[in-house]
Amino acid sequence: MTEAALQDCRILIAEDEYLIATDLAEALTQDNAVILGPVPRVADALSLIESGTRIDLAVLDVNLCGDMAFPVADALAAQRIPFAFATGYDGWAIPARFANVPRLVKPFRPDRLRSALKSLLPPSR
Repeated sequence: MTEAALQDCRILIAEDEYLIATDLAEALTQDNAVILGPVPRVADALSLIESGTRIDLAVLDVNLCGDMAFPVADALAAQRIPFAFATGYDGWAIPARFANVPRLVKPFRPDRLRSALKSLLPPSR
């Protein structure tokens, strides 16, 4: 089932596990979203954010190639770009400043991803 609300959304995927990144991209592409990345490293995600590329939503793994993705989360928050964490980490591993950010616990089904991202969109979309 495709999610019309995600159509044409430009979604950054920051994930270092190739198969997971591919699955995320495939699921969102089925919803006619535009995928940015996937990017496997914090520096790659930050470069994309700082480039001025339009990003509507983001999905972040907490650990990207051994580096915590919280600088990416901070950069997204500073630009008011909504995002969700997709991680195997428990909630206690995520700083309190991100307490209101949706956290998808791996493994998760594509419908959970769609629901989480849709909840981040403005009501008018």
